[in-house]
This record gives sequence, C-alpha cells and structure tokens, in this order.
Amino acid sequence: MSYYFAKTLSMGFTEAVQRATEALKQEGFGIITDIDISATFKKKINVDFREYRILGACNPSLAHEALRIEDKVGTMLPCNVIVQDVGNGQVEVAAIDPVASMQAIDNTELKSAAQQVRDKLQRAIASL
Repeated sequence: MSYYFAKTLSMGFTEAVQRATEALKQEGFGIITDIDISATFKKKINVDFREYRILGACNPSLAHEALRIEDKVGTMLPCNVIVQDVGNGQVEVAAIDPVASMQAIDNTELKSAAQQVRDKLQRAIASL
C-alpha cells in the first residue's frame, strides 16, 4: 500500500498551490499550516531548493471525531499535502493516505474515520 496519492499538473507553481487549496476547501479542509520548504532551506542553511510547500490540511469535524476516538492521533494531524515543482512546467500535488498512516494504530473505529478522510483527500486530488 502506498502512503500517498498524487497528481501531476501542467501549470505554474503558485496556481497549483491555489488550486490545491481550493480543491481541499471544497472537501471541507482548511489550510492551518503552510511551510515553504525552499524559503526555509535558503534562510536556515543557505541552500537553494526547488519550489516545495507543505500544506497542513484539516477538516475540523473529522479531526474532532478522530481525536474523540483516539486522543494521541493528534501526533498524526494535520493531513499533509505537498505541492512541488517537478520540472518542465510540471507541478505535483500529493496527499498523505490517512488509512496507510493509521495502520500503526490498532483501533477499528479510527480506521473507519480515516477512510472518510482518505475519500475526501482523494476527491480533492482527483479534481485538480
């Protein structure tokens, strides 16, 4: 089982970030963290790196449900979605597969909740 699902787009990086954010919003996710890896690497270690952002996506209702079921699942939240320049005018958007990441937790109810999150993330990525 893969730990992520992805789609490659032919568009600019900024547009891909905007489209990914909007697609996630349509599935009930907000972006609660936005880490610009290229800017961070430049500032902290003076290394040039391709455009790469990590968007921390959260669906509040589903996060609440997951935390109600398993209080330590917060160590795996939010759902990370990356947007990265892969060259030649292509940008990849990839999301964590929450079902794969939750396999470490032996809780049937949580696995069911993770499937709901997976379905929403897959629809968001597919819609790009």
